Amino acid sequence: MGKITKCPWGSFEVLSDAPDHKVKRIVVEPDGVLSLQRHKQRSEHWFVVSGKGIASVDGKKKSLHVGISLDIPKKAKHRVQNSSGENLIIIEVQTGEYCGDDDIERFEDKYGRI
Repeated sequence: MGKITKCPWGSFEVLSDAPDHKVKRIVVEPDGVLSLQRHKQRSEHWFVVSGKGIASVDGKKKSLHVGISLDIPKKAKHRVQNSSGENLIIIEVQTGEYCGDDDIERFEDKYGRI
């Protein structure tokens, strides 16, 4: 498997990286929350494999738990927050013209990364 990248909210690992898609295993630690963000060149599909959380997509909230999937369209403002005492683990499939991590536009960030 790929290298694990640490983040203030947890970590991620790239499982597949091809010209037309990227697959990540995202681990959001208890009390962790990703920035409110959007991507101009890609959409995402999330599948929860462990834990519980709350996702927000264009202002609409959705409870996350094992087996739930969620589509995030290109240009949709979104974020995810761990709402439990255990790790929230999501498999994320990115598709689009470009799947680089520099296609992140942040609007709010608990960790000051704007």
